[in-house]
Amino acid sequence: MFDHILLKVKDLKASKRFYTAALAPLGFQVEYEGDGGVAFGPKGAPALWLAEGAPNGPVHVAFVAKTRDAVKDFYTAALPAGGKDNGQPGLRPQYSANYYGGFVKDPDGNNIEAVCHKEQ
Repeated sequence: MFDHILLKVKDLKASKRFYTAALAPLGFQVEYEGDGGVAFGPKGAPALWLAEGAPNGPVHVAFVAKTRDAVKDFYTAALPAGGKDNGQPGLRPQYSANYYGGFVKDPDGNNIEAVCHKEQ
């Protein structure tokens, strides 16, 4: 729904490593790098911008995953890249019947989620 978002991060290098790994299973890649920042998105559409500075969080950002396996892959990739568990992938029926999400904290403590709304 959003066009793009900018997050300020304490350590741009650490955050780039985290988001590169965590967002790859969701089809995001580095789309721009320079001028003290880096942007991720699907090809040709940078949506998540990072800039070094005083963090503006913690915030919650949820990314759409095309499949439940992509949610699992996001979670699995995020942890060794500097993420911390904030909720293993699984159904969250309290949100909706097919809400399948996985949650990690990024290096700045932001709650980053991948969610699939598809049935299986």
